[in-house]
Amino acid sequence: MLLTSVVIIIREVLEAALLISILLSMCRQLGVSQAWFKWGVLVGLLGSVGYGQQMGSISSAMGRVGQELSDAGIQLLIYLCLLYSCQQLVFYLNRRQSLNSILFVAMAVAIALAVIREGSEIYIYLSAFQGNQESRLGLYSGAVIGLGIGFSFCALFYYWLLSFSPRRAVFFGSMLLTLVAGGMILQGCKMLIQADYLPDGQAWDSSGFLPEDGLPGQLLYAMVGYEATPAPAQVAIYVFAIAVMLATLTLRYRAGINAASPTKPDEQ
Repeated sequence: MLLTSVVIIIREVLEAALLISILLSMCRQLGVSQAWFKWGVLVGLLGSVGYGQQMGSISSAMGRVGQELSDAGIQLLIYLCLLYSCQQLVFYLNRRQSLNSILFVAMAVAIALAVIREGSEIYIYLSAFQGNQESRLGLYSGAVIGLGIGFSFCALFYYWLLSFSPRRAVFFGSMLLTLVAGGMILQGCKMLIQADYLPDGQAWDSSGFLPEDGLPGQLLYAMVGYEATPAPAQVAIYVFAIAVMLATLTLRYRAGINAASPTKPDEQ
């Protein structure tokens, strides 16, 4: 139970921790306010308990696919918030001007939704076993260790990005957030397939050398939504989502340079 709890908690914490650490480090590198962070985490923690408690009602709603549809909706919203936030930060890198409040709302909403999604799964997992006296010690010990490793990973990523110049930190941060956002779309599509809103199938099978239940597979699942046997619809939508985000970031980066011209960018 101890090892199982550690692995499950790490997998749930990593995704939100990675998102939080990258956004925070990008904001600090650019001198952007980080006051939005605490509100996103607070709303996320409160929402995760409420979402977890209502999971039974949500699951039985909309023809018993309420959980799949709500999960897919949450991940689509996170993708859109990351797309908006990244393009605003990339533009701000070259053209320092007043940032509108929508950016801070988008970043706070992305973090709140990520914490709600992952936190509710932790809440449900702990609630399912807390009545078992024999496994309670291993359950909570594993949860504490898993949370500690997850938060340590968050801090490691945060300071790793701070070690770069602002320009490189924004570049690496944007690429990582693009992968995280693409993973959200991949997982959201899986939920829609389970709800019969998208066609099922198998584009390839990589479980032979990288199984999903192995440690590398679980880490990749948590970070970028890795699927060993994705459906063709998942792959197509994933590629489209990644392409849209990369194209948007490229256009906004060039727009920032043009807007700043003839002002020389502050750092190369």
